Amino acid sequence: MAERDLLALRSLSPDDVRRLIDRAKAKAPSHALAGKAVGIFLEKASTRTRVSFEVAIAQLGGHPVFLPAQEIQLGRGETVADTARVLSRYLDALVIRTFGQDRLEEWARHATIPVINGLTDSHHPCQILADLMTIDEKKGRLAGLVVAYVGDGNNVAHSLLEGCAMMGMTCRIATPAGYQPDAEVVKWAEVQAAKTGGGIQVGDDPRAAVRGADVVYTDVWTSMGQEAEALKRVGVFRPYQVNAELLRLAKPDAIVLHCLPAHRGEEITDDVMEGPRSVIFDQAENRLHVQKAVLEMLVGDHAS
Repeated sequence: MAERDLLALRSLSPDDVRRLIDRAKAKAPSHALAGKAVGIFLEKASTRTRVSFEVAIAQLGGHPVFLPAQEIQLGRGETVADTARVLSRYLDALVIRTFGQDRLEEWARHATIPVINGLTDSHHPCQILADLMTIDEKKGRLAGLVVAYVGDGNNVAHSLLEGCAMMGMTCRIATPAGYQPDAEVVKWAEVQAAKTGGGIQVGDDPRAAVRGADVVYTDVWTSMGQEAEALKRVGVFRPYQVNAELLRLAKPDAIVLHCLPAHRGEEITDDVMEGPRSVIFDQAENRLHVQKAVLEMLVGDHAS
């Protein structure tokens, strides 16, 4: 395992998170990856992760190497262990978007270069770094703010819990029964929040979660790999739609986040997504700035 991997947000310290946000907000030019090559291995479809990392690597002076899952020998039976060891001889880091967190951890065990989580079923740390950056830009602070997440207790919810706890924020999660975030992640976040002055609340009432919130966040009701459940989930999650009525319960200056892609008319309505409180496309742009900061920290010439 490399000295510095980003497998989940908790791989970082709160100071690391703050440093990454500040660096990303600076949007300063850098050639920290000059002469370096970073692989991008995707086992799930991607728009923002692939493009933001490819552009980030190029803007830092590095060379992105795209590795489609079915176009390398891994797709023909080569083991993760062998592939990771070989790629470590060619590349300076590896961004991986895959299914189980255990598969990502297997890559990290055998790679001798930094492994960066571009999304797993359990965690989406780079997304939440961009979210925290966006909130900091719009609100001027993080500590003490209330973030309400309404929807599925998925990978985004897990990383949001970790990020809010690390930065002294209150995170309220509202999900239907049976779709709550993982209990171990919630426990970790509760322990961390107790150290930073944050708070963690997990329940099933979207109105209670949103009432008085500074930030209202949602995500798709059906994540990649759950397509067979889509019809059932639409019925279960319908009361969790972020619409004008729900948003009225938040603070008047509350902002709306969505990690995209959005299923308009399901988890979020058009009028909210296109409304004055939406910062969703600033949030998407900030993926690029955060990826650059992450790459600088983990891969750049001064990486520690």
